[in-house]
Amino acid sequence: QVQLAESGGGWVQPGGSLGLSCAASGNVFIILNMGWYRQIPGKQYELVATITNGGGTNYAESAKGRFTISRDNVNHTVYLQMNSLKPEDTAVYRCHAQVTGGGAWGQGTQVTVSS
Repeated sequence: QVQLAESGGGWVQPGGSLGLSCAASGNVFIILNMGWYRQIPGKQYELVATITNGGGTNYAESAKGRFTISRDNVNHTVYLQMNSLKPEDTAVYRCHAQVTGGGAWGQGTQVTVSS
């Protein structure tokens, strides 16, 4: 079993930056891909970015050019650096780990972008 713990959310003005972290614990050796998803109020969860064990990345169109996902396989941590934030990026951001036979989710961290 894998547990995920996010940190780094908060409030930022439009145009600002925030960094999120997600540390995995437990049976980390079954983790395959990791990623970030977000739930905008009133909408379904949507993909933000994913990263494979080998460092291959995939981004939602809304995240391309502004967000960067990275991963530390030694410390079993995935990061999301968010720049040029917009009010429409306001959401609960959740970390996800694809593991052998299923997946694991973090509890979520709120990101609010407003002036």
